[in-house]
Amino acid sequence: DYSTIRDAVVRAESMGVDAVFNWDHFYPLSGDADGKHFECWTMLGSWAEITERVEIGALVTCNSYRNPELLADMARTVDHASNGRLIFGIGAGWFQRDYDEYGYEFGTPGSRLADLRRALPRIIDRWGKLNPAPTRDIPVLIGGGGEKKTLRYTAEYADIWHGFSDADVIKHKNQVLDQHCADIGRDPSEIERSAGSQPQNVDAADSLLAAGATFIILRFDGNKGYDMAPLADWLAWRDEQNAA
Repeated sequence: DYSTIRDAVVRAESMGVDAVFNWDHFYPLSGDADGKHFECWTMLGSWAEITERVEIGALVTCNSYRNPELLADMARTVDHASNGRLIFGIGAGWFQRDYDEYGYEFGTPGSRLADLRRALPRIIDRWGKLNPAPTRDIPVLIGGGGEKKTLRYTAEYADIWHGFSDADVIKHKNQVLDQHCADIGRDPSEIERSAGSQPQNVDAADSLLAAGATFIILRFDGNKGYDMAPLADWLAWRDEQNAA
């Protein structure tokens, strides 16, 4: 139920997390395939109002589901509603049921990546035209690990890269991303590196940090009641690292 999601977001902020993310799908990715589910950006508008400090965003919004100019305007609106706390996460899309059920053309991985490549400059250009303008340069997070295209687009457009894999893969992908930055003359340190982990796996924290990830995102499952207890260990580890 949405009240359960809302409570989890508020509890996470009260515990001291830095950011809270949802995802951009129309159906659950685990458990009951037809289980309860809610739309991503409407939810982010709510989160902007029920939180005060944390950054919020989608991990990640699907480029295919909304016109780029509309998506830019939606992001700008959530940016204002949250007083400048939106992280704009975006990717090319992959979950075919979303496409089939909602009437979007699924295409191929190549065509979806090409669409993303065309959309990114349009989104950024629209932010420059909107009145009022965004409250800040909205940070762009690109999620995905494709080495030839996704990481190249990250080098060109993103402020944060999120990899959906373990530490060894994250380390390798970071090296690929660094090379793309070198190819276009961008300082790779301008792009923060993000990785995911399971809440119970705090032992993975050091290896992710060593792989270059300074932004670690934990996945909590609403089907299991949003058990936030493991957050305490992660937050203690974060605070220890930040104090070093």
